[in-house]
Amino acid sequence: MSVSTQIQYLKGIGPAKAKLFERLEIQTVEDLLHYYPRTYQDRRPGAAPNEYNAESLVVFKGRVLRTQTVPARSVLIFKAFLEDEKGNQIECTWFKKRMYGHFRFDPFGQLKKDFHLNNEVWVIGRREDKNNFFGNKIIVEEQYPAADVLTGLHAGRLTPIYALTEGLTNKQFRLFVHEALQTESLAREPEILPSALLAKRKLLSAPQALQSIHFPNSLPELESARTRLAYEEFLLLATAWGIKRTQTKVLAKDYSYEIKKNLLTPFREQLGFEFTNSQRKVINEIFKDLCSARPMNRLLQGDVGSGKTVVALCAMLLAVENGYQAALMAPTEILAEQHYLTFKHMLKGLPVNVAVLTSSTKAAARKKILKELADGTLHILVGTHAVIQEDVKFHNLRLAVIDEQHRFGVKQRSRLKEKTAKLDLLTMTATPIPRTLALAFYGDLDVSTLSELPPGRQPIQTETATSKLAYDRVREQVKQGRQAYIVFPLIEESEKISAKAVTAEFEKLKTVFPEFRLAVLHGQMSQAEKERVMADFAEHKTDILVATPVIEVGIDVKNATVMVIENAERFGLASLHQLRGRVGRGEHESYCILVPQHAGSVAKERVDIICSTRDGFKIGERDMQLRGPGEILGTRQSGELEFKAGDIFKDREVLRWAIEDRDEILSHDPGLTKPEHALFRRKLQELYQQNWHLIDLS
Repeated sequence: MSVSTQIQYLKGIGPAKAKLFERLEIQTVEDLLHYYPRTYQDRRPGAAPNEYNAESLVVFKGRVLRTQTVPARSVLIFKAFLEDEKGNQIECTWFKKRMYGHFRFDPFGQLKKDFHLNNEVWVIGRREDKNNFFGNKIIVEEQYPAADVLTGLHAGRLTPIYALTEGLTNKQFRLFVHEALQTESLAREPEILPSALLAKRKLLSAPQALQSIHFPNSLPELESARTRLAYEEFLLLATAWGIKRTQTKVLAKDYSYEIKKNLLTPFREQLGFEFTNSQRKVINEIFKDLCSARPMNRLLQGDVGSGKTVVALCAMLLAVENGYQAALMAPTEILAEQHYLTFKHMLKGLPVNVAVLTSSTKAAARKKILKELADGTLHILVGTHAVIQEDVKFHNLRLAVIDEQHRFGVKQRSRLKEKTAKLDLLTMTATPIPRTLALAFYGDLDVSTLSELPPGRQPIQTETATSKLAYDRVREQVKQGRQAYIVFPLIEESEKISAKAVTAEFEKLKTVFPEFRLAVLHGQMSQAEKERVMADFAEHKTDILVATPVIEVGIDVKNATVMVIENAERFGLASLHQLRGRVGRGEHESYCILVPQHAGSVAKERVDIICSTRDGFKIGERDMQLRGPGEILGTRQSGELEFKAGDIFKDREVLRWAIEDRDEILSHDPGLTKPEHALFRRKLQELYQQNWHLIDLS
């Protein structure tokens, strides 16, 4: 049996059970070996406190004193009274729910066999009284006869716990992994890391790491295994990006830019505000890239309200005044429409033709846009994924801007680049990340950061409150001539999700605020309706805008001073921070009031973080810790990055090793052609063919 053997041929699985493994994306023995535990339970009796043995967990080996079956109305109860090795008597309980009032077979038949008088068994469970540390009554989760030769997989050790699908249990899964580790598969596990790196970083070999990640004998051994596997993941990704960067840098543009200022100067003069020092610095960096002989590949990161949009528009105007076209791609229709309206406002009076293209664009308007794109009379196209559809042909696209880039993957960026042979690319994010992580995740990009907010921005007081207190603040501000947002997470009420819905709440709020002018805004409205509602709010024809998170980005109403977020626990950190950024944009003191309903520990932590800081870097970093890098950086949905062993926060030192070693490897062997890099190169090529779409080593 080799690592490429189909999973159904592993002992005990077969074709039917193999379908369950397919749900976990496990098709081969190799996939199984690299399906790492999501956590562990320290089931070693008397183990010192650590992260894997919660106080409520009870693990012991005991001798059976007696058993009894207790009938109840809806369940059948089996009790076993055991004596542990210290002489303590412990009462263990199992429950079985009755089906149709009776059981066809004795549901406790196997338990009665295992728990016969004087037999020794391992028991894993939870105390019935969680407040009583010495409680001698437990509810059993798993049990194993002590004589079972495989008990060592499930109890008396650091026991792996896997994320599974319905139909598979951890007990079964451990047995299958154990079986795979006993075959020749493990011995044949290829060692892709050069021996020099293993020695330099004191890393376990691949077979050792796989054995120990599944069944570690100690906490230090587990950490050594995880470090080895995390390092391998980081090094693969860092090297892929390093090669991609090199491949990008050797390209030469067959076009050039000249800073003519026939559009840029009048644009700047009519803005009505001065650029910040940070904006000037970043604009210079972008212009230097555009005027260079190599295509630009730059990431622009900046906190909410730091002025990324106007910086991007400056770059697009430089392209237009050189006779080229520019495109901006946004992840949602509402954001694309907001950018379009912002561009139209900022470019008023300038000879620049701008259009917006989304899936909602009418056929006649779409036909006109495609014609003008093809003949070059349309200078700037703003849109969603519709921009990268096959029938969208540009006359001479030279600059592409991707906003909220974390919602797009590498594949989508690549498809945009396919619109033309050479392309300058500017990606933007309002989720700032530390430089080390930027180097790891955007290794082919240069990074610019807008580090200051425009002058005149007011601090935003962020707090939690009840709906009543929040609405009192809204009433107070609106009476002073200000405006307010009230945001709900859903459009319509749902039986499955306990969250307030904007359509139903809008009707209620009209009775709460009968003296004020209210409007509702959500993503299912037509573009014309949304534009009318937003225009009315901007012109103060509306006092309170009741909305879904469609207002998260793009809306700039300086007179709006209150943001109320209902069901705040249902929003992510980035969304809460973005929503808060809709107020505090003028000269008046502003407020963001979070109204949580049923906040669990993680949701409460999100709310507490938002209340305690406005630092986008801190918020972005904590968001990554809570939700994981794949979701934040736009890679989870497209399979471009899924760390199985590595944790970019816990393993920052290991990440630093990987980047250092990547640089050293590529400086001496840029094509990975040396014999010691052959297997590493092959693994990179496999990842490219499967899903990364980052580099080509052919």
